Amino acid sequence: MPTPSTSTSSPSLPTSAPARTLARDLPAAAPGTMVRLQGWVHRRRELATVTFLVLRDRTGLAQVVVRNGVGRALEVLPEETTVEVTGTVTSNPQAPGGVEVTEPVITPLTDAAETPPVELWRPALTAALPTLLDHAAVAWRHPAQKARWEVAAASLRGFRATLDAAGFTEICTPKLVGTATESGANVFAVDYFGRPAYLAQSPQFYKQQMVGVFERVYEVGPVFRAEPHDTVRHLAEYRSLDVELGFVRDHHDVLAVLREVVAGMADAVRASEAAERLGIEVPEVPAEIPVLHFADALRMVGAPTDEPDLAPEHERTLGEWALAEHGSDFIAIEGYPMAKRPFYTHPQPGSGVGSGPGNERWSNSFDLLFRGLELVTGGQRLHRYADYVAAIEARGEDPASYASYLQAFRHGMPPHGGFAIGLERWVARLVRAANVREVTPFPRDLHRLTP
Repeated sequence: MPTPSTSTSSPSLPTSAPARTLARDLPAAAPGTMVRLQGWVHRRRELATVTFLVLRDRTGLAQVVVRNGVGRALEVLPEETTVEVTGTVTSNPQAPGGVEVTEPVITPLTDAAETPPVELWRPALTAALPTLLDHAAVAWRHPAQKARWEVAAASLRGFRATLDAAGFTEICTPKLVGTATESGANVFAVDYFGRPAYLAQSPQFYKQQMVGVFERVYEVGPVFRAEPHDTVRHLAEYRSLDVELGFVRDHHDVLAVLREVVAGMADAVRASEAAERLGIEVPEVPAEIPVLHFADALRMVGAPTDEPDLAPEHERTLGEWALAEHGSDFIAIEGYPMAKRPFYTHPQPGSGVGSGPGNERWSNSFDLLFRGLELVTGGQRLHRYADYVAAIEARGEDPASYASYLQAFRHGMPPHGGFAIGLERWVARLVRAANVREVTPFPRDLHRLTP
């Protein structure tokens, strides 16, 4: 029986060496076949005459059996050391996938790893959230934790596939911008070669302009909000899934596209191995998402009629109502007050509180709640240049400050609208995480800038 190599460099493999086999594919290998595995030492269990080495790669776990005292040499191969294992496939119903690797030659591919800050071999991570965040690069190796981002990756596949099939074009927009998108108070200022600039709060201005080019566009990218929130639902940087489409009648056309997108994301997650490993309940998206006007929502939750927004407890109540009344994990609240929406939001016709433009109370916008939490904000935008000038002046600002943005509207823009989905919030609700940071590999918030 050969003893495991303890060299710190990987020797050149002979030309006859088998190609790498992934743990996922090991059960398909015929007993007696020679295989070559590569991965991390996930767990090492030493018995009197046998040592079981569990190897982990990107697809799962494989069991390697070392007999006849060879296990003593494995003391130099602590957990998380990367190794290569060449051995023979042997049937064992108690091993992962019903097979294991015997008569192994084990070669370290790196120096012996230090003891991990968390016990990655346990079925669940039990360390406190600050510990997991401080040691994110290692904690995310845990199979269950890794599966959470695989849910996010599946969601992104579904998002892109749905929009590609509907004739949308993926775009990439600047993240360093010269003006604030939503407001001037919640931006991160940076020095841009001696000039003031900001990290983009959203791709809003650019995706609207690109509607004038492609009609239908989307983007996946980071957005930055300098809001001093310290809650379980807020991050200073998160992934935004942005969509904008032209030639809409109103915000209901936007909501219809959103419904298809969310259904496509849910289908992609449902088909993923990660969803099965985590045992998550993927929601069924109804053919028509229930819609409730903001004024009716206020009455339902017992809030004052002049309340400008919904509080978190209101969202939870509305989510419970949608599930009980409509059997839906989703509900759209439309008609938010114009005073609460950005200046580019289209007003709801006929909702004026006085005569003349600019006096409308309600907007052609909506929020989509998912399991009682705001997930999406969307709606119809203004598309006429004169309306933008009036809206900006009503804020006490100079339209000249928005000249590069407004030029598109001086040259013919279609009626349009769009929405933005917060990826981390979506994943957190899917896996029922208590804190959005649990599903964010390297979160940025009020207190955290590393790792």
